[in-house]
Amino acid sequence: MVQRILEAGDIESLDHTAIPRVRTPERLAVFSARAARLRQLAALSNPIAGYLRLMAVLADAQQAVITGFEAKPPGAELIASAQQHSMPLIPALSGVRDPAWHDVLLQLVDKVQAAGPLTPPLEALIEKLRTLDQATLESQADAIFAQRFEEVDPACAPFIMAALQVVWTDLAADIDKREVPYLETLGLCPVCGSHPVASMVRVGGTYDNYRYLQCGLCATEWHMVRAKCSNCDSTKGIAYHAVGAQDTDEATREADSRNAVLKAESCDECHTYRKIGIQSKDYDFEPFADDLASLTLDLLMGAEGYRRASPHPWLWPEPAGTAADDSSDESD
Repeated sequence: MVQRILEAGDIESLDHTAIPRVRTPERLAVFSARAARLRQLAALSNPIAGYLRLMAVLADAQQAVITGFEAKPPGAELIASAQQHSMPLIPALSGVRDPAWHDVLLQLVDKVQAAGPLTPPLEALIEKLRTLDQATLESQADAIFAQRFEEVDPACAPFIMAALQVVWTDLAADIDKREVPYLETLGLCPVCGSHPVASMVRVGGTYDNYRYLQCGLCATEWHMVRAKCSNCDSTKGIAYHAVGAQDTDEATREADSRNAVLKAESCDECHTYRKIGIQSKDYDFEPFADDLASLTLDLLMGAEGYRRASPHPWLWPEPAGTAADDSSDESD
């Protein structure tokens, strides 16, 4: 069977009511699927395999916690206001957060600690996380959401973000898709207003062959046409890059790029990129996990003069002069 790939102009000419606009996360599987994919990618001789295995343990902890967690849902008044003003339903940058996420963080580090022997640096980090006061936790959450890199503690940030992900994912899982507002900025999550971590072209059912961006916070996915920059909305100067698709002849480069599961979609208008995966080439593709595990592609894009449109929520830049992550040797 030959399946025609729909490009931006083709999709825009279709009846948009026929394309599912939003795909909310599945509470019972979202983090366990992420953990499984992280372990799968770590087994492929990945240069940060140890870190991926550690993050798989953290994702397992998220799945265990969300099963018994219930966040306070948005009220009818908030939903109506968001729809009226084309704003996210539960905006991360509002500064108003359920303090329950502090307890979620403690539960996560307890489960990570109970999962197996830890390296001394990781033990010290977990103890540090246990002692952070509420004011520090909230200021770190503010800095993470606002991407104020100089204020973010790169070692603590993945665990803090993991706790916040549990809260927002729980909320997103229960939202009626019909209540999700249309945002003027298509590159932001319509549920929480956060940046996407990456995108994927899905297979199966009503989502088949459509590109969806995945939120780095609440795991909501929303439709965006292909060959369009998810950072600046430009359709000009869009190109695709893949590891292994360089240092060869042009025909081979094109073939490598076509066959790649994961590519970087670059934009010459804003000089940024985000990664995109093709689920038909690997059904287990998971945007959050695959983006984290593809640092080689990030290095390639940096060498070509592009910058990430937004950071990965579990991988923040270390301050200059800081040694590489000491926890990368953590075992399963």
